[in-house]
Amino acid sequence: MTSVIVVFSRANENYEVGYVTEGNTAKVADVIAAATVAPIIEILPAEPYPTTYDGTVERVKREMEDGVEAAIAIRMHAGNDADASASADAAFAEADTVYLGYPIWCGVPPLEVDTFLRGHDWTGKTILPFITHGGSGFKETPEHIAALTGADVRPGLAVTGVVAQRDPEAVRRAVDGWLGA
Repeated sequence: MTSVIVVFSRANENYEVGYVTEGNTAKVADVIAAATVAPIIEILPAEPYPTTYDGTVERVKREMEDGVEAAIAIRMHAGNDADASASADAAFAEADTVYLGYPIWCGVPPLEVDTFLRGHDWTGKTILPFITHGGSGFKETPEHIAALTGADVRPGLAVTGVVAQRDPEAVRRAVDGWLGA
């Protein structure tokens, strides 16, 4: 069984945690990567978000209202200097298990996650979602992901942003429990 971690995360000012150099969801992805040795494919917005939380919320709401399909860039974290997009494409194509990480924004995954989901073939893949949130939990995002991909979406892991940033041991325990380690 081959796996890959696909994650969207945002640094800078985050809800309830202030300014951070690594986003909440990225912190959880790092723990999953350490436990699974899976490479990380990072989804990035083609146009960076504002550094402030309020500025990001304003943009997200506007883009959601306008029905924007977010442009994305991809960065591979696999410890090599090969062409990042080719390496990400190969890692994704080989994987049968995808750990999909994203924050909950306005009750849904970021638009960049939807762009990634629509742009890939999910045939035969199992998705294990993991999220960070400020108290909302998953909402209907697993059903949303299943509808976009047709993949087998399994029960996920939800971690609050505060825990992701401030309690690495709790994140490790939660990941270990979720993975059955």
